[in-house]
Amino acid sequence: MTSAYQQLVDHFQQLYRLDHLAAICHWDQATMMPAGSNEARSEAMAELALIRHRRLTAPEVGDWLDAVVPHSLDTSQRANVREMRRVWRQATVLPEALVRAQSLAGARCEHAWRDQRKQNDWSGFAVNLREVVKLSREEASVRAQANGGGRYDSLLDLYEPGMTAARLDTLFGDIAGWLPELSQEIIARQSGETCTRSTGPFPVESQRALGLRVMSQLGFDFQCGRLDISAHPFCGGVPEDVRITTRYTDDDFTVGLMGVIHETGHGCYEQNLPVNWRGQPAGQARSMGIHESQSLLFEMQLGRHAAFLHWLAPLLAESFGDAVSPLLASDNLQRLYTRVKPGLIRVDADEVTYPCHVMLRYEIERALIEGNIEVNDIPELWDQKMQAGLGLSTAGDYRNGCMQDIHWTDGGFGYFPTYTLGAMYAAQLFAALSRDLGGLETLLREGDLRPLSDWLRERVWHRGSLLEAPELMREATGEELNPVWFRRHLEHRYLAR
Repeated sequence: MTSAYQQLVDHFQQLYRLDHLAAICHWDQATMMPAGSNEARSEAMAELALIRHRRLTAPEVGDWLDAVVPHSLDTSQRANVREMRRVWRQATVLPEALVRAQSLAGARCEHAWRDQRKQNDWSGFAVNLREVVKLSREEASVRAQANGGGRYDSLLDLYEPGMTAARLDTLFGDIAGWLPELSQEIIARQSGETCTRSTGPFPVESQRALGLRVMSQLGFDFQCGRLDISAHPFCGGVPEDVRITTRYTDDDFTVGLMGVIHETGHGCYEQNLPVNWRGQPAGQARSMGIHESQSLLFEMQLGRHAAFLHWLAPLLAESFGDAVSPLLASDNLQRLYTRVKPGLIRVDADEVTYPCHVMLRYEIERALIEGNIEVNDIPELWDQKMQAGLGLSTAGDYRNGCMQDIHWTDGGFGYFPTYTLGAMYAAQLFAALSRDLGGLETLLREGDLRPLSDWLRERVWHRGSLLEAPELMREATGEELNPVWFRRHLEHRYLAR
């Protein structure tokens, strides 16, 4: 007789295959699907979401979870059951009609957003966003009632299990207490430095070829993944089939290249999740904060490190020739990559001002989900917070303001805080690996990233969700998440030299 645990394992393996199909459908929708196909694709994806929901919430799944005998399982199997139960509980509280309605509303809003953003069409975008927000509020209320917590907390927990708005307020409050002064000190120091830029042109094909070379050096496996273009960079798919996208501009190669490095961090994490637990909840990424820590560690700690840029410089010269030569004199490249300047676009922001973008979005989306503001209030509130935090105005500029991100289009409320949580995780992990490896600067100058990857593979990637985030960080770094490491990283990089 098949044990309850084995029945669960088989069932979640089937769900994983459905997730694979959904991920590739989404990748195609974002990269190459004809515009006229969106309605049919949205219906198909909604149907797939419904099938998955029915499979996950089938009565027998709860019966199997109740029938599992914990003492018959080893530690890893018990962790797998813990994660199964978490996923099952998250799904069982939602009615089928809401799941289908959210899938349809999100697909329609995201697809329309691509053109509406280009046209700065806030009024058109707001029509679709209102439906997404309405359904997200409904979801938050259902989850909060079932779990006994707050509405926003119930959505945040989907992306960062165990995190609460109260904890975020403490963490973000700490950053808000020292970041403005630090930012101004850095900007004042850099104002006396010369930083040469180049406007290219940088042909897209040359940028793509460079990105592929850097991805290979970072350890991305092209036998199980690929690079494409989308309106908003992302990493999707499953570990055996990772899809990365970026975007290019021919007057600034750093946009596409840093997008590639960032998404490669996500991709390497996915490709190196524990093979023995593939298809099981315990074998999946721990949280979006931990996921973002890997992409930000690649992009910020590694990709903007002076030693890594020393290795990168000859590749830039080979790829772009005379167009890039003004950038490569002395330590100009490092000054270029670590320039701190408030800007409108989050994905292009430097690592010092980046948290301001995240905290702005956190404050707005939390108020939106809790019903304290409405969709029509977003543009004015966004402009107020941009002026207060970064000294910039987005009045009337919706394209570069409240319409710039993709996350709210499909109801991804609760996701944004994980970016700054990821930055804090990344700084703490990088400090620990630098301490453990020793001689990291020499390795980076030579482009030898294998020891770094080996450390991450052992301490983070191969752990999947076998450990919860606090325990994972304790084992990898010696302590739970501590924002002091993020501050030390910024002070060392920008004020010590």
